Amino acid sequence: MVNAVENQPPHNVVIVGGGFGGLYAAKALAKAPVKVTLIDKRNFHLFQPLLYQVATGTVSPADISSPLRSVLSQCQNTQVLLGEVKQIEPQAQTVMVGEEVVPYDSLIVATGAKHSYFGKDEWEEFAPGLKTVEDAIEIRRRILVAFEAAEREKDPEIRAQWLTFVIVGGGPTGVELAGSIAELAYNTLKKDFRTIDTSEAKVVLLEGLDRVLPPFAPELSQSAAASLKNLGVDVQTNSLVTNLENDIVTMKQGDEVKQIAAKTVLWAAGVKASPLGKALHSSTGAEIDRAGRVIVEPNLSIPGHDNIFVVGDLAHFAHQNENGRPLPAVAPVAMQEGEYVAKLIQKRLNGKTLPPFNYVDHGSLAVIGQNHAVVDLGFIKLKGFLAWLFWLLVHIYYLIEFDNKLVVMTQWIWNYFSGNRGARLITQDEILQDLRSRGVSEESSQSTKASKQSIVIEKEVVKV
Repeated sequence: MVNAVENQPPHNVVIVGGGFGGLYAAKALAKAPVKVTLIDKRNFHLFQPLLYQVATGTVSPADISSPLRSVLSQCQNTQVLLGEVKQIEPQAQTVMVGEEVVPYDSLIVATGAKHSYFGKDEWEEFAPGLKTVEDAIEIRRRILVAFEAAEREKDPEIRAQWLTFVIVGGGPTGVELAGSIAELAYNTLKKDFRTIDTSEAKVVLLEGLDRVLPPFAPELSQSAAASLKNLGVDVQTNSLVTNLENDIVTMKQGDEVKQIAAKTVLWAAGVKASPLGKALHSSTGAEIDRAGRVIVEPNLSIPGHDNIFVVGDLAHFAHQNENGRPLPAVAPVAMQEGEYVAKLIQKRLNGKTLPPFNYVDHGSLAVIGQNHAVVDLGFIKLKGFLAWLFWLLVHIYYLIEFDNKLVVMTQWIWNYFSGNRGARLITQDEILQDLRSRGVSEESSQSTKASKQSIVIEKEVVKV
């Protein structure tokens, strides 16, 4: 228990990670009598729920990124450090940021998670996941390069492979990616090419369970699947991917083994904790689950270390569900956990405490293309256009900065009425090399080389 004593240095709270959990904790401590140090290897907070729109050219990375220093500029007790924490010393109560030692009285670890390939990490080269700005830009590049390559490809079989897009994983990210790629191919790009008909593209969504959006109510899953099919997406459930190699996706459906030839494969099938989970396990003895998440106490602290807290996707919190399943790795969980820990620290400073953390589930949302979404609020379930409007309002509301809210809302309005996506930009200089390495014929490569100057290159700049 920590007690505030006059004439002593303020209680030092170190927060590792500027995602939803870390940022909401820092903001909740803005007026507390503490010193806050927020450390992140990025200088910006990323609004991950809209990353798929960066990946499909609807918005630019800067539209959903907020500089941490700007967001916390009014928090006079808060310092932001740019760096990566790889080592935590609980006995000395310090973290290492490069060569610098940063002391703490209370530590909040909120470094999130990344995509998991379930032991097949070599698949990452063929099927990128979607967790960072770089992931989104890489996926956008692959999608747009696929259409450019198909435009120049003379071999019909290879052209069909370029126009086949496979998304592995039928959760919210996979569903949103599949719907957005389908709209891109069947609507946005249909008048932009001369050699190919983009409406002939195949978008395939693979899900290992018996329905898409497994966490949602069955009727909403059915509605989502129907909407995807109406968009032209080939939804294949009970499909377990067993191999990714040489532009071939091998999967098992029951006792039958099938293959899909596709040059663009995207991964949305699972997540694993950040490496700091293992670091905490080594330094504190904290137990971690198979995904590397730290198993926490009811107040989100680590057993035996009541001043070290883990929140967000890195935390395995299973005290609330009777079935022992941990809370889902979604933004609202991280937000509430960050705010809870901030409040708990303030209570402790006054010699008080709080009841165990209790997550209040306000509902789940997923969008399936323009004009259709599914919303499960518990007491009411929405689908279709009304759910889509609700989804829009919620995401605009939770965007961090006002200018981001304004830019994204304006972009969405423009896209809705024009059918255009202004962020369809290829950001790599090595386009010719990429096309050759991924199987474009020599004749096509020469054509690409001759027209390379016509390709727009975007210099992505995150606001600082």
